[in-house]
Amino acid sequence: MSAKTLMVFFNLKPTTNEAQYLEWAKQSDLPTVNQLTSVSSFEVYKSISMFGQDKPSPWDYFEVIQIDSEDAFMSDIQTDVMQKIVEQFQSFTEDAHFIVTENILTA
Repeated sequence: MSAKTLMVFFNLKPTTNEAQYLEWAKQSDLPTVNQLTSVSSFEVYKSISMFGQDKPSPWDYFEVIQIDSEDAFMSDIQTDVMQKIVEQFQSFTEDAHFIVTENILTA
């Protein structure tokens, strides 16, 4: 099975303190997910605006997770440590969309 890229688009809940989310993302989420054997890289991006337009992005944040396979990643996230990360992510966010993609040049 070929490597995939998981793209996650999400907003912070209105009740979420953004500074607390960012601290958690940097101190817990990024290091923990990047240590999974099925993940080759994991990055989080804050949206700024729509390119060429004076409009905000419809999403607050984006995650890009390079995974070896969906099955391996699903297995990795079943651990107690990752279930805690998932619960914490859900406590900060809403409207999360997890999209599995593949590079058209390597598919």
